[in-house]
Amino acid sequence: MVNVAVFVSGGGTNLQAILDAQGSVIQSARVALVIASRPDAYALERAKNHGIPALVLTDEGEIQHALEQYDIGLIVLAGYMRILSPAFTARWADRILNVHPSLIPAFCGKGMYGLRVHEAALAKGVKVTGATVHFVNEIPDGGRILYQKAVEILPDDTPQTLQRRVMEQAEWILLPRAVEYVAKEMLS
Repeated sequence: MVNVAVFVSGGGTNLQAILDAQGSVIQSARVALVIASRPDAYALERAKNHGIPALVLTDEGEIQHALEQYDIGLIVLAGYMRILSPAFTARWADRILNVHPSLIPAFCGKGMYGLRVHEAALAKGVKVTGATVHFVNEIPDGGRILYQKAVEILPDDTPQTLQRRVMEQAEWILLPRAVEYVAKEMLS
């Protein structure tokens, strides 16, 4: 069983999708730690409700210490609004996953996160968007892609309605699959 640390900054809906998939889609891993970048992140409450240790940390040295303390093998960035340093990502090469709310290479990179991604897709007038799960490296949204899923943009979409549909139809499906895939590979 691979111990997973989920890094969060907000509500934790992607964390909840991972927790809900444990024992079904995810059989080779378990969430052993949640690390939040903000003390007001509702994801901390989700962790508490599931009996998972949760810490608020922003210093990468402290984060690394916590990961070692909890014997973490895989990191999942689930709505984590900080960019990790090249030294940190190199230390965790092919062991950090991120879910991005677009079909990379569209609407990605530094500064493209959260509603900004959906606002950009709507402003450009594209008819399809989606989500991508990829490995994290030193380039924001630049790591190897594992999964992508397209989501149709509807004529009356707002950034908020599009964000919700991308989460429901893509992110919450792809992220647990990716966790299981990488954890299973790590164990083989």
